[in-house]
Amino acid sequence: MANAVFGSNIKLLRTRRGRSQEEVAIALDVKRSSYSGYENGSAEPSFELLLRMSEYYKVSIDRLLRDELTALSGANSAFWARRRYRPQRPPTARTATTVDREDRENVELVPEKAKADYALGYADPEDISILPTFQMPFLAKDRKYRTFQISDDSMPPVADGSWVTGEYVQNWQSIRDGQPYIVITKDDGIVFKVAYNQLKEKGTLLLCSTNPLYSPYEVQVANVLEVWKFTHFISAELPEPNMSRDELAKSVVELRKEVGQLRLAMEQQGRLAF
Repeated sequence: MANAVFGSNIKLLRTRRGRSQEEVAIALDVKRSSYSGYENGSAEPSFELLLRMSEYYKVSIDRLLRDELTALSGANSAFWARRRYRPQRPPTARTATTVDREDRENVELVPEKAKADYALGYADPEDISILPTFQMPFLAKDRKYRTFQISDDSMPPVADGSWVTGEYVQNWQSIRDGQPYIVITKDDGIVFKVAYNQLKEKGTLLLCSTNPLYSPYEVQVANVLEVWKFTHFISAELPEPNMSRDELAKSVVELRKEVGQLRLAMEQQGRLAF
């Protein structure tokens, strides 16, 4: 019953929804390894599971088994337009994603020139699929990451033009006060700020900069599209040195020198005593 066309179809439908194999397996109440077998053609689903897949993907069983859905390409296809995934908003949210040939979730790269379009197509797998992608082997495999190019100087030591990687925040109630986040908003697009969680009290996030020249401001939760927790950044510029740390290091060196001189003086006095 299951065949190469079927496996290709359900893999295509899953990736266009921006779901991992684990997420779909949970939704269909099967093991991830079993679902992986259905995609690669090494296993066949029961008729009851086919019914659940048909309902889940909103595609008839006959089409799942017989039609090559890869032929229905194009962002304006009526077939795909009816199946565009629109994630739910707070308190929990989802984002579209892409996977590599080994079914590992990619880290998508959002350059400066793509920032305006990203805020419009953040939830559309078609739009996300055209972004550059790469892998970072040191990141956790069970979490979703994305890298954004920052275009201002409001968050030193992160310089203008730096690449900031964030971990996707599904539950916005988990946002921790005083921690840096990448926040996607309808009005301001992509911003990198220190956030303070005011969702319960005021239905807002307070966004602050580490550069004192930028004033804090509030953003209504209805204006927030996505939130990403800061993980790390890559920059071509060397951050400004921490003067207090440098001064501390200098004082330690001077103290060691003084201790050495004192020890030498004591040794000389000891030799003179004899």
